[in-house]
Amino acid sequence: MKVGLIIPTYPYEKRVALLPEHISNFANELIIETGFGKNLDISDKEYQRKGCIISNRDDIFKNCNAIFCLKLLQPEDYPKLRKGQIIVGWTHPTGSGSEFFNKIARTLELIIVDLDNINPSIFYLDSQIRIPWIPRDFIRDNSFIAGISSTLHALVSFGIYPDSNTNVAILAPGNVSQGAFQLIAKFNCKIRLFYRKTMREFYDTLDQYDIIINGIEMDDPHSHILTIEQQRLLKKGTLIIDAAADAGNAIEGTKYTSIGDPIYSINGITYYEVNNSPSILYRKSSVIISESMSKWIFPRDFADFYSLLNNN
Repeated sequence: MKVGLIIPTYPYEKRVALLPEHISNFANELIIETGFGKNLDISDKEYQRKGCIISNRDDIFKNCNAIFCLKLLQPEDYPKLRKGQIIVGWTHPTGSGSEFFNKIARTLELIIVDLDNINPSIFYLDSQIRIPWIPRDFIRDNSFIAGISSTLHALVSFGIYPDSNTNVAILAPGNVSQGAFQLIAKFNCKIRLFYRKTMREFYDTLDQYDIIINGIEMDDPHSHILTIEQQRLLKKGTLIIDAAADAGNAIEGTKYTSIGDPIYSINGITYYEVNNSPSILYRKSSVIISESMSKWIFPRDFADFYSLLNNN
């Protein structure tokens, strides 16, 4: 199958999802957009030497059955889409990509392959099908980077250098939270880790924290880790870093921010909600992503997505 890899035009996205050194005996014919590796100083010729075809963006949409775009497609690409195409990447059809899925993907009957780290799935109309050959946590190190980059970026944007007097709460010790812990621990802060079973202790001490870092992504949009009412109990000047980037869900009432404009404040509380923070560390993150994608995604014939859909 012809698979087109396009440069993501999502704001401030600089990661390169596939590096030439990781291309080897893939099942699909790869069509790479001109300049695909420019953010890492990778020339088109390096991809050509690995057997890839270089093409322009419009022709990729026109000629390829499947389109790989690391982050959400942007509106300027919608007119290029063809009925029934496979769209692969971090598409977030139930989150930040829900508008694209409901308004565009449904209309064009697109097969959306969401490469969620925990639950990679195909979304097609009203169906959601787990992809059995992609393991849970297949790209965990990128989540770890998300914890590091979001915490670092938030601290710099907020203008704070934590010290031994800074009280920090980290919610849920998953991959994202582990990265956040590794970064924030370098400042010798007073850190408390809270599991789901110990959240009551967190709620009883809400007014004690200078920084709250969330690593929990909620499945139920009506269930929140921090409600608006609970946020009113925080002390003035608290910084909330939603490293899981689950805007409006984990932290009720929050909205997505961007790398260029990462924080906002309401009633003395500052919020960080960037959903592509690993792009800040794009050189490291690109290697991690390319290693995982070349192991679990690109070696597989993308026609298998059709087969999986037809058999369910």
